[in-house]
Amino acid sequence: MTLTAIFILGLAMSTDAFAVAIAMGARRNHIPFSEALRTGLLFGLIEGITPVLGWMLGSFAASYVAAWDHWIAFVLLSGLGLRMIHEGMGEPEDAEDVAKRPFWLLVLTGFATSIDAMVVGFGLAFADTSIVTPAVAIGVATLSMVTLGLLIGHRIGAIVGKRAEIFGGLVLIAVGGLTLWEHLR
Repeated sequence: MTLTAIFILGLAMSTDAFAVAIAMGARRNHIPFSEALRTGLLFGLIEGITPVLGWMLGSFAASYVAAWDHWIAFVLLSGLGLRMIHEGMGEPEDAEDVAKRPFWLLVLTGFATSIDAMVVGFGLAFADTSIVTPAVAIGVATLSMVTLGLLIGHRIGAIVGKRAEIFGGLVLIAVGGLTLWEHLR
């Protein structure tokens, strides 16, 4: 996997969290940078760990399905991409409800937005790719995007977050297609 692909993957995986961060910031006039950074660190840490967990599970299963692993990666990444596009076209989550969540609900939200990263890690195990650099890229991108989303959320609203989620879904489908293409040629 090239560094460009890893960078794009990191951005794509951060779009769910970015959309949530924009929704969280949309109903508040001002969020202090320190609060935005703490939330970004929390989401980035969770989002960086989950692909490693998925990769570990996928690595265990890879030896059993080596003949068709590229198809599994393609189906998982494409299916996840389609889900993200579908959610990006739906109604945005109520920003007021998101902004009032206590810390433990914020952690659960972080895990909920990182399920896709776990699936990506699972798929990357089948593509015989190291997980360290993609996991770090996903975590750093999420930290950056959540911090930014919280800081600008009140200015741009939930519409941009939904468009970001659609873009992330398209990127996942492209990564799945590229994985399949590389293994079939």
